[in-house]
Amino acid sequence: MYICICNAIREKDLRRAASEQDGDAEALYARLGFAPQCRQCLCDAEQIVTEARACVAA
Repeated sequence: MYICICNAIREKDLRRAASEQDGDAEALYARLGFAPQCRQCLCDAEQIVTEARACVAA
């Protein structure tokens, strides 16, 4: 599923980045080579980042 339509960032790519790197969703977007455009996805992206890191910690 796409989490960011503007940059075509998939949920699985964001989850992988969150489990491998530090930073908030916006920082992870940058590490993936993108920047938030309309910013409507950031709330959902932050939730995905939190969930991905909780799974790694468990």
